[in-house]
Amino acid sequence: QVQLVESGGGMVQAGESLKLSCEVSAPTFKTAVGWFRRAPGKDREFVASISPSGSNTMYRTDSLKYRFTISKDNAKNTVYLQIDSLEPDDTAVYYCAAVLGVGTNSVAIGTYDYWGRGTQVTVSS
Repeated sequence: QVQLVESGGGMVQAGESLKLSCEVSAPTFKTAVGWFRRAPGKDREFVASISPSGSNTMYRTDSLKYRFTISKDNAKNTVYLQIDSLEPDDTAVYYCAAVLGVGTNSVAIGTYDYWGRGTQVTVSS
């Protein structure tokens, strides 16, 4: 059983930045990891993902790509999500998810076998 623990969320003002962390209990060099979020009243949606090698990253939309950056530190088995220029619409619970034994990453929720409990991000205007 793989465990994931998110941290780094909080309450911030619009325009500020946050760096979310996802600690994985499995070697991240063998693990594809995705970040998802669920805003109040909405379905969970894909935000970003990174392949086991770290060479391939995906983002929800091109616009998110300029404010969201996914990265990883395999020595710490941790995947990060840097969010810059936060907007009120970014308010959500952010989850990380993992799948082992694959060669690349995915945008699809159903791809991922293991999920963390989430970390709350609240952005005020």
